[in-house]
Amino acid sequence: MATIAPFASPLYVMLKPAGSLCNLACKYCYYLEKQKLYPLDKSKVISDELLEEFIKQYIEAQTMPQVLFTWHGGETLMRPISFYKRALELQQRYAHGRQIDNCIQTNGTLLTDEWCEFFKENHFLVGVSIDGPQEFHDEYRRTRLGKPSWRDVMRGIRLLNKHGVEWNALAVINDFNADYPLEFYRFFKEIGCKYIQFTPVVERVVKRADGLTLAPGLQEGGEVTDFSVSAEQWGRFLCTLYDEWVKQDVGEVFVQLFDATLANWVGAAPGICSMSGKCGHAAVMEFNGDVYSCDHFVYPEYRLGNIRQQTLTSLMYSEKQRAFGRIKTDTLPRQCKECRFQFACHGECPKNRFVRDRYGEPGLNYLCAGYHQFFEHVAADMDFMKAELDAKRPPSNIMFKKR
Repeated sequence: MATIAPFASPLYVMLKPAGSLCNLACKYCYYLEKQKLYPLDKSKVISDELLEEFIKQYIEAQTMPQVLFTWHGGETLMRPISFYKRALELQQRYAHGRQIDNCIQTNGTLLTDEWCEFFKENHFLVGVSIDGPQEFHDEYRRTRLGKPSWRDVMRGIRLLNKHGVEWNALAVINDFNADYPLEFYRFFKEIGCKYIQFTPVVERVVKRADGLTLAPGLQEGGEVTDFSVSAEQWGRFLCTLYDEWVKQDVGEVFVQLFDATLANWVGAAPGICSMSGKCGHAAVMEFNGDVYSCDHFVYPEYRLGNIRQQTLTSLMYSEKQRAFGRIKTDTLPRQCKECRFQFACHGECPKNRFVRDRYGEPGLNYLCAGYHQFFEHVAADMDFMKAELDAKRPPSNIMFKKR
């Protein structure tokens, strides 16, 4: 019988322990509407029996000695600490000598001393969703009653710092905060955040028979939402923020997109799926065991199956998932193939590739012009940092060149 070659990088399946349940109602959230996929299930939380089956299968599916569990939402802290204690027990039961690590994403509003003590004791990496200073954050990140959430998030961050919990910031760049890159960046430095991930929000509204309203990637049509960042804004944001970072913070503040760009420049794995050459090794599992090709493709047409009937391994190596993984390369339009920076972004995330290129071919990234502006802007610096790395010198030497 033919064997299946493992993924070149670790296999990831993010778990949604509370499905799409959340105590906030952020205007740009792409996941709240996923509750429409399961209208008959009121609980929206994973059972203990299914949690055990997932942990067992997930560890068995790995081809490397390190196993990373990623807990995602909705809001993950809507499950109690006892749930995660049980998860840790199950991880150790099925680890069989492997190293187990955990990261969890939260909006930060439900953090307490008890939560932070638990995260510290069990070495969780915590990702906190925060969109910058109060004015920027509260523009879209509000409660279901429309109340602002920034003060509660900052209280949570102070608790993480108090207990020495390792955390990073996960920020969404939208039509509002994209116009203030320096204020945005300096805020994170002021609060002592050394690791920043920012994601451009791009969503389109369409009418679907299944009740979902946001358009999946590659499907043309639909209107871009008013909170989406434009390609021009994205380009200006990246270039302006980069110019401040490269003069004084290389090696001190780690901006995921800048690190990924340099990685692609030197031919290394970028560490972020949107900038990778292929998709398909990172899926998501909902509370009921349904597995989908990607967190941004939780739609019926991208459902791979359910771990009650099929193993995670068979689902992740299925032809359907392999075909999904090929989308990134197979659908590149002519303009991308001709671009000298194709290696740097690989067309970025397929969910944003819904416009036509200059030749009229489909599949161009909505943010292409912004990315191209950024790559043009940083090309000389990236060449310099690549040369420093090749010479086994630190890329932070770029800061001396900038003085």
